[in-house]
Amino acid sequence: MKKTENTQAAPLESTEQALPMKVDVKIGSIRPEGAIRAIASVNLNGCFAIRNVKVMDGGMGLFAAMPSYKAGNGEYRDICFPVTKEFRRQLNDAVINAYQQALNMNQRKEAVQAPSDAPEQAPGLRME
Repeated sequence: MKKTENTQAAPLESTEQALPMKVDVKIGSIRPEGAIRAIASVNLNGCFAIRNVKVMDGGMGLFAAMPSYKAGNGEYRDICFPVTKEFRRQLNDAVINAYQQALNMNQRKEAVQAPSDAPEQAPGLRME
């Protein structure tokens, strides 16, 4: 049997710059305590979605953990992941920034909904 030749185009040279990647992040749920601080969904350039990205609180701060599965040897393996260091940093920054914005919005909502601690004036009385 004759071996087939690969007729695909050669991969892009590493010296070429990749197009900028648009990363949209939605934070689904926020947990105030524990190692998993939030669950996010990520959309890349409006054409590829990644669900169940975790915002983790590790020893060196917050980071984005990609969805994973437990392999037969007990190790967790990422289902999908950034290939380059630069895109890993971009994705991580986008997820952490979205988490911090969602956290700030939740804190603002709680502050608005919290009752005022100032004593109320009796009706008809004025302080002069």
